[in-house]
Amino acid sequence: MIIDTLDNLEKYAALNPLFPKVVEFLKNNDLSKMADGKYEIEGKDLFVNITTSKGKTPDEAVLETHNKMIDIQIPLTAAETYGYTQRNLLPNVEYNAEKDITKIPDLAADSYVTCQLGMMAIFFPQDGHAPCIATVPEFKKAIFKIKA
Repeated sequence: MIIDTLDNLEKYAALNPLFPKVVEFLKNNDLSKMADGKYEIEGKDLFVNITTSKGKTPDEAVLETHNKMIDIQIPLTAAETYGYTQRNLLPNVEYNAEKDITKIPDLAADSYVTCQLGMMAIFFPQDGHAPCIATVPEFKKAIFKIKA
């Protein structure tokens, strides 16, 4: 997991060959003005979902992992808190291959971190994360999905 400001995303470009395309997309697009929806950048290998999410409490948030994709999650209208637990500490539960997600309900995260506006959280396949924890009823966010 990486927590940092969006200004520093370019410093992580070497971590994945598709990260420079995320940097380029952010330079050329204002995420806060984009309508909710899925925007393909490199087909199924790189896309961004703009979504309006319901703010959840830590107890309501569900830990999840992905096998094939890296998430870069960016809050757009309000701060977002993420629960975090190392994947190797999570119980084995059923993986949904079609949606590339494993959900682990009814388990509190080991720790929590908050991204303010202008920040990002990068979650790799080894990172269990519980997104959408917020103190507002709804907020807009961007989730870049990058082939790992």
